[in-house]
Amino acid sequence: MDTTSIFKYFKNLTETQKDQYNQLKSIYLDWNSKINVISRKDMDHFYEHHVLHSLAIAKYFELLPGMKVMDLGTGGGFPGIPLAILFPDTEFYLIDGTGKKITVVNAVKDAIGLKNVVAEHKRAEEVKDKFDVITGRAVMTLPEIANLAGNKLRCRGDIEAGGILYLKGGDLQEEFRAINKYWKYKKTAVSKWFAEEYFLEKYVVHLY
Repeated sequence: MDTTSIFKYFKNLTETQKDQYNQLKSIYLDWNSKINVISRKDMDHFYEHHVLHSLAIAKYFELLPGMKVMDLGTGGGFPGIPLAILFPDTEFYLIDGTGKKITVVNAVKDAIGLKNVVAEHKRAEEVKDKFDVITGRAVMTLPEIANLAGNKLRCRGDIEAGGILYLKGGDLQEEFRAINKYWKYKKTAVSKWFAEEYFLEKYVVHLY
């Protein structure tokens, strides 16, 4: 899969955005040969498994100009980098506890000219700012992300204001049961927007 499916699902991209998405795979291939941030075999499905999967959040929730978004445990920059391309007027703060991953993220954002991304080697506990939206992708359980990120949200309890937007797969009932009773949640299947088989049993989970 190349960028064709991305352009199919997102029809109003500017030429700059299309160019930025088109550049991503070659940049990640080059960096992945030095610092392994994406499994080698997964690079064959780079646009589907990483870029398009990240953009499921955009199908569920529109990130508005001026909003502040933290991508917690961004790894190689997902979902933060694909979302930052799509929403150039939204502020993105990408953090990860592994410094070499942030090295790659900074190289990628500089290479494609992203001006709305700051990436730092930092743990969530060290972050003092507040954010409208906090994103992530299956690096921890829902109770863990709720406990870690809950006090970093500007607003709680309003589904339209933001919250935690998390990409998870599989059976999540146990995790939902374990979430603090003060959280509300909504689970939306990614297959609602994307037809590829990979997205079966993958979800955007909104905690607010």
